[in-house]
Amino acid sequence: MAEKTVVEKAKKIFENFLLRQGSRKTPERYSVMDELYALPQDEHIDVEGLFLLMRNKGYSISRATIYNTLDLLVECGLAVKHQFKDKVALYEQALTYKHHDHHVCNQCRKIREFSDERLNLIKEAMGREFESAISSHSLVLYGDCQIQDCDNLQF
Repeated sequence: MAEKTVVEKAKKIFENFLLRQGSRKTPERYSVMDELYALPQDEHIDVEGLFLLMRNKGYSISRATIYNTLDLLVECGLAVKHQFKDKVALYEQALTYKHHDHHVCNQCRKIREFSDERLNLIKEAMGREFESAISSHSLVLYGDCQIQDCDNLQF
């Protein structure tokens, strides 16, 4: 869950973005942002999950509004969209986003975030080799859990 000051900052960024775009500042849009930022910082959620979460909290909101709002949040830098293998698009909050990579279990589909400084060394080396100022990267590792609490552990 994001701190209150982070959420307030996100609201200001979103409001300014909507004004610049000439888009309406609707309560539904702000509620989508609020619910995304109420999740644990390392949680990824899809539209259907966010829709059900919001419906269970008593919101009257459509899936289309959630889709459209998440697209706006991605566009203004307040959300990050991920597409993992055969999964639907997943979103996570981005205001306090620190770059990380992901491991996805093929069995239980659990997503774990990780950072490793060695990847930055590889990125720098590849930048030199390609004569490119590499500004970002994305790495997703897929594997089968070997942990005891994997929901679908199969040996």
